[in-house]
Amino acid sequence: MDMPTVAIVGRPNVGKSTLFNRLVGKKLALVDDRPGVTRDRREGDVAFGGLIFRVIDTAGLEESDDDTLTGRMRMQTEAAILAADVVLFVIDARAGVLPADHSFAELTRRAGCPVILIANKAEGGAGMSGAYEAFSLGLGDPIPFSAEHGEGLGELHNALIEALPKPDPDEEEDEDGPGGRSLRVAIVGRPNAGKSTLINNMVGEDRLLVGPEAGITRDSISLDWEWRGRRIKLHDTAGMRRRARIDDKLEKLAVSDGLRAVRFAEVVVVLLDATIPFEKQDLTIVDLVESEGRSLVIGLNKWDLVADQPGLLKQLREDCTRLLPQVRGVSVVPLSGLAGEGIDKLMQAVVNAAEVWDRRVSTSKINDWLSEATSRNPPPAVSGRRIKIRYATQVKSRPPHFALFGNQLDALPKSYTRYLVNALREAFDLPGTPIRLSLRTSQNPFDKS
Repeated sequence: MDMPTVAIVGRPNVGKSTLFNRLVGKKLALVDDRPGVTRDRREGDVAFGGLIFRVIDTAGLEESDDDTLTGRMRMQTEAAILAADVVLFVIDARAGVLPADHSFAELTRRAGCPVILIANKAEGGAGMSGAYEAFSLGLGDPIPFSAEHGEGLGELHNALIEALPKPDPDEEEDEDGPGGRSLRVAIVGRPNAGKSTLINNMVGEDRLLVGPEAGITRDSISLDWEWRGRRIKLHDTAGMRRRARIDDKLEKLAVSDGLRAVRFAEVVVVLLDATIPFEKQDLTIVDLVESEGRSLVIGLNKWDLVADQPGLLKQLREDCTRLLPQVRGVSVVPLSGLAGEGIDKLMQAVVNAAEVWDRRVSTSKINDWLSEATSRNPPPAVSGRRIKIRYATQVKSRPPHFALFGNQLDALPKSYTRYLVNALREAFDLPGTPIRLSLRTSQNPFDKS
């Protein structure tokens, strides 16, 4: 099968070349703050989490006459769009959607191939309003992204899995061989939480170096495994510490590799030391997993050392609910990596978490829920005018992402959005998974209701 082609398009200076360099893993494309640095199409081969494709970096789309330099550059870009199997349409989330973006979105739509909308420069949540504004382009759900910092790579990978042409089974075997795609599971935690010992017991061999010293694992190690007929790709990672405490350059690279493993995983097991659980660093790691939108399971390792303490498990589960409200209902599984106890329960929790993370709810059920939730606890009034939530739908899964439409939703207090997220979690049985909620205010100037 020929290698599929992915074209990166958008206005000048939205970060196309930085994204190109990120995907190919090399600085092949010249990057500068000045617009218009890229003039010709540049191509590179990409191996991205099991996906293999050719990516094309294009000149920035500008409205110009065909016989001008910028006009000829635009024609080169249009040719790349027509030849592509998938288009990555990039906007600058901080600048928001500009009139030219609408024109070029229409051009991209006419090409008839799948389009993935990327709201770039949204690092650390900056530019999220611009990302939500990108819905107006009619190209589907935007991926908040940072090409410079690598944020959003997991979401882009999932979108490419859906959009790229599927391999012909007569030509090419599934990337994970017979038996279907592997469930990607990352094991993360503080140094010396017992991650490598646990994985060695899972796979039934001393595959990973272990010892009492913290920080033995320096690479993100990937292992293929099978549990009850289910294909699993396990990622052992270096222990994660706060960056301020990391002086060694090699360890900084290892922690960065661990972050990458989290972004490519579907389920992340955060392994805690049951003798000293819920340290500040543990909570920071859970925050990272939630912000990346990964499915989550908490493993209480070294449980054999504290199993004789009555009521401890109940207490730790209550502590989890109190300390981690953003992943309310997350599975907390006691285990011993050294003794090989609790692994079956851990893996069942992993499979269940993946199912919840991938769950979709019908629009009719969501709007029945919305009617009941807003009747039970109506949205507040702003300047004497009540906020009205008219309609809700699920725009994507992995993690579940819901959109609310109405008037003045930008004035909705955080306490009310928390109420809605908790109500969604309870109504549709979504324990432990991150839930995303987008608020889209009507732009109709005649909407006075």
